Amino acid sequence: MNSAQGEEYEEKELGAPWQNGVAHSGGEACAPFPTRSGYGIIQILRTEGAAAWAACGEFEWVALGYLGLSAALIVILAENLAHPWRLLGAQALVTAMILGLCRTDGRAVRDSRTAPSAGLGASRNGCPTVAERFWHFWRHWYPHLFFLFCFEELGALVHLVSPRWQDAKLIAFDHWLTGVRPAIWLEQFATTGRNEFMQFAYLTYFVYLLVLGGVLYYREDWRGYWSVMTYSAAAYAVGYVIAIFLPVESPWFAMAGSWHGELHGGPFTAVINFIEHCGRVRGAAFPSEHVAGSFAALWGAWRHRRWLFWVMLPLVLCMCVSTVWGRYHYLADILGGMVTGTLGYVIGKWIMKSQPPDGSGKTDASSRKRGQSEAACSLPSAAQ
Repeated sequence: MNSAQGEEYEEKELGAPWQNGVAHSGGEACAPFPTRSGYGIIQILRTEGAAAWAACGEFEWVALGYLGLSAALIVILAENLAHPWRLLGAQALVTAMILGLCRTDGRAVRDSRTAPSAGLGASRNGCPTVAERFWHFWRHWYPHLFFLFCFEELGALVHLVSPRWQDAKLIAFDHWLTGVRPAIWLEQFATTGRNEFMQFAYLTYFVYLLVLGGVLYYREDWRGYWSVMTYSAAAYAVGYVIAIFLPVESPWFAMAGSWHGELHGGPFTAVINFIEHCGRVRGAAFPSEHVAGSFAALWGAWRHRRWLFWVMLPLVLCMCVSTVWGRYHYLADILGGMVTGTLGYVIGKWIMKSQPPDGSGKTDASSRKRGQSEAACSLPSAAQ
């Protein structure tokens, strides 16, 4: 069921008032839900599943596609994992939450439009209700939590295909390209001040997508917002799949003992050390997801908010250097991340172009209707 069919389905569903379990439409009655047969439950699940899928947008296509691919790999190579069914259960739960959130957000928009005539206590002037605003917020911001889940999950998937770390190949590549071991060579320039700046640059990674998304969200540029999220989802998905097939643990582990000392700094260094201590994933270093995600966001800024691109560009470049400086990545990881982030932008842009620019997709349609309601709320009423 495509987006247009899904929207038509919802409108038909709305137009059928329910009375005592019987839906009336044009004088025809539908049988009430069976109470003693599993067939009725199956039908309900199929109907709700179809409506949830119709409510999904381009971002969900990429996100659920990655979950489907990784789940297939888990099933095929289950003998290489300690707890494959636990991972599949977690993925199934995340999938259900995504579909449920999309479905609930779409239903909240629908109910807010029909509640006044139905006497359900919703806003009578067409303005978004509290429930609608709540689900609208989470519908747009859950992608950040999804990215975090997938990254943390990689810690269990890095040896799904190959049991051996492949760091030696990247160390050899770095030496072939530069004639040195970049992370070790940079150590000669380390001072407390320089390290603090580099750790600050590394920390900026966490705000690129938040800031860009926040600007687009505030300006109600819904298509731009979901375009950026789709670029990022495509970049991360490609990077995650590569990391599964090419397990690399990073210089922090593979070259431990090669350093002359720790990198000391101030508060930014302390924050990074805390984050690394609590959320570090051993593996998934190639390509650098930090760089891939940053470049996807950077290209998104170039396309949708050009002024923000020029603000982000020097920070992103410094962040790329900081990943090697801080011993988190090889130079090959950075180059791979740049390519992956750019590829994610190209793929995401193509996916968004596959939908009409007027936003006939379910995600854009619900946002557009909500935006129209909010615009109406900002206008003075006729009584005033």
